Amino acid sequence: MRYLPSNENDRAQMLDVIGVKSIDDLFEDVPKSARLKDLIDLPKHQSEQAIEQHMARLSAKSVSASSVPFFCGAGAYKHHIPATVDHLIQRSEFLTAYTPYQPEISQGTLQALFEFQTQVALLTGTEVANASMYDGSTACAEAVVMAKRVTRKSKAILAPGLHPHYAAATQTLASTLDISINEVTPQIGADAGVIDMITDETACVVVQSPNVFGEIVDLAPIAEKAHAHKALLIAVFTEPVALAAIKSPGEQGADIVVGEGQGLGVGLNYGGPHVGLFACRQKLVRQMPGRVCGETVDANGERGYVLTLSTREQHIRREKATSNICTNSGLCCLAFTIHMSLLGDAGLKRMATLNHEAACHMADIIDGIDGTEVLNDTFFNEFTVRLSRPAEEVVDALAEKNILGGVPFSRIAPDGDPSLLLVCTTEVVSDADMHAFGHALEEVLG
Repeated sequence: MRYLPSNENDRAQMLDVIGVKSIDDLFEDVPKSARLKDLIDLPKHQSEQAIEQHMARLSAKSVSASSVPFFCGAGAYKHHIPATVDHLIQRSEFLTAYTPYQPEISQGTLQALFEFQTQVALLTGTEVANASMYDGSTACAEAVVMAKRVTRKSKAILAPGLHPHYAAATQTLASTLDISINEVTPQIGADAGVIDMITDETACVVVQSPNVFGEIVDLAPIAEKAHAHKALLIAVFTEPVALAAIKSPGEQGADIVVGEGQGLGVGLNYGGPHVGLFACRQKLVRQMPGRVCGETVDANGERGYVLTLSTREQHIRREKATSNICTNSGLCCLAFTIHMSLLGDAGLKRMATLNHEAACHMADIIDGIDGTEVLNDTFFNEFTVRLSRPAEEVVDALAEKNILGGVPFSRIAPDGDPSLLLVCTTEVVSDADMHAFGHALEEVLG
């Protein structure tokens, strides 16, 4: 491929066609506070050895989530991942395999994705699932766009318990497609109120359970009201392990179920990559974004796998495409599938039970400390605590004691109540860790 640089005249012509005066005008939507004014202050060059030593010194400053009591959640969860998962996904066949554009020669990849889809459908209580999305937030946004196509209506209702990052991603995509979305103010205990907001103009209602505050929401009455007005219920989750302990969204009447699969097989990884799960009713499958792998037989009657549906922008006219997402989180799908297979049905339920028991014990410890109030009536492995001091200050003080004591709600919702702290307890947290957290919190609140 030849490199064809553009000169000043070329750039001027392109800007004129676009209709802007300068290249800087193309970045007007990016807040000025997020833009660099000058080049990053880095040395012009260093030897490989010097860079390795420098990076090692920086790495030494980091605190490993495995080395201290860890109580953070809020959409990304630390679970034990069996060594088998990493061993298998690092096999060269998987690390070098690319998106199956020619599926007939990618049978191993397609079979793994078929198993993944089956697991997701069973977990969510739906009839069909796709081969994954980028992450939970983009899956949520795509579900709202899908609801517009299905219902031919353009008003979406987001529940107050939806994770603020999911709401933001959805609002961003919706704003480009003339989808009207209600103003969302995160509020604990307010999800049931969306029932009164549903009208004949509603395309979909988006409800998270367990929600961002950890509350378990009864989806059935919301689904009933939505269906009465020919709207869809989109159920969202951020913790896949919770679906092994509560009634599945599909059983509660959800039409589309989306969420984050990171909690199974995929580590925290400094915030990514993650894997978005997307499932729906069989009757809606042709409007589902992404690709769907199916099972068939070849000319000799032998079992084989194909891309059954893949109406993405690369395979179909743009105006007919169901999504602009061109690929999927294949390696993360594989990790999810291997972890699920190792656990099995009984193992997953046992893991969910351990999570809930640990959270109940942690909530009892915190509730007995002066200056705290556990706000949840229901929860799985995460709950919300109101503190007598700003949560960010408390978390910083706990970190000084080598305890990562949860996520201040104001960190994911800048306008949210600064006194709220999200605390998550999974199977990796020991009884000693929980009591250490309790003692440290008591000292900090003093």
